[in-house]
Amino acid sequence: MTDALKRLSDEGVAIWLDDLSRKRITSGNLAELIDERHVVGVTTNPSIFQKAISQGDGYDQQLSDLAAREVTVEEAIRMITTADVRDAADILRPVFDRTQGQDGRVSIEVDPRLAHNTKATAAEAKQLAWLVDRPNTLIKIPATEAGLPAITETIGLGISVNVTLVFSLDRYRKVMDAYLSGLEKAKERGLDLSKIHSVASFFVSRVDTEIDKRLDGIGTDEAKALKGKAALANARLAFQAYEEVFSSDRWAALDKAQANKQRPLWASTGVKDPAYKDTLYVDELVAPGTVNTMPEATLEAAGDHGSITGNTIAGTYEQARADLDAIEKLGISYDEVVRLLEDEGVDKFEASWNDLLKSTEAELKRLAPSEG
Repeated sequence: MTDALKRLSDEGVAIWLDDLSRKRITSGNLAELIDERHVVGVTTNPSIFQKAISQGDGYDQQLSDLAAREVTVEEAIRMITTADVRDAADILRPVFDRTQGQDGRVSIEVDPRLAHNTKATAAEAKQLAWLVDRPNTLIKIPATEAGLPAITETIGLGISVNVTLVFSLDRYRKVMDAYLSGLEKAKERGLDLSKIHSVASFFVSRVDTEIDKRLDGIGTDEAKALKGKAALANARLAFQAYEEVFSSDRWAALDKAQANKQRPLWASTGVKDPAYKDTLYVDELVAPGTVNTMPEATLEAAGDHGSITGNTIAGTYEQARADLDAIEKLGISYDEVVRLLEDEGVDKFEASWNDLLKSTEAELKRLAPSEG
């Protein structure tokens, strides 16, 4: 194990783990990753919880108790997932205190079936914040059109938010606008802006997966030369947009009121194409004030052979724009790709949620007390 993760952290990149399970909590593994791998946060999603609950017997006692109470499967899922998030938040609390609330955060997502319902998403965000009842929680809200006003409302109530499923540069600007609008509402209400935090989860690897597939379909040398460039270009231009928004006059007024910047978070950083270096989306997205949330395999790979050479985003904007323009000129529509990826992202999380409902329902039936 090299010091690559320490170097990454020293460059101003917050290392978060994109995984959580009760076994990871109770075995001491999460605490170990914090101590030894510079992990300062945790993200979760429906897929992660579906996998955790369907494997092993770590949830049997709680499921047995929930079955005895004859709770609905939805309530059972919320009790299980919020318990894990609460326990993980407690383990990360020293990090939260040490970083004045910037890190030491654990994310939990609203029901993805509500992704296109503004009022229901905002209501669930409030409920989740109340249920977990930890200051170092982030409520994940998808960056759908319906999600944007829910982000503003939630931030306006002083609840910290992780905006998820951001794929396009245009939508990312709208996400930042929704965050600033929420801060302005919170300020009007007299809330302490220094206590409100947010990250915007900009998805990386899925962009290459979709665009590379289309480049392969074209098959020319020119097309093949552009493989593996779209995702990094997209993320780097997102960072350029972040720099613009958080140096604006509008931001300056909030900055004076002790508001926190909404940090870009690189999500989906596990490489999907084995032809690419497994630390590609870590090594090439280094800049201060960012977060990189990694599945454990990527975290271990970065620690073992990551190449951290300083800031790899500064000075790349012109080339990034040229790469996306070249892809567009080959007939691959950026707007179509990012719209497809958002729709697929929502569908995948909803499918995972439905799988979670089914597997939890089966476990409740298995562990239900026999009559008499």
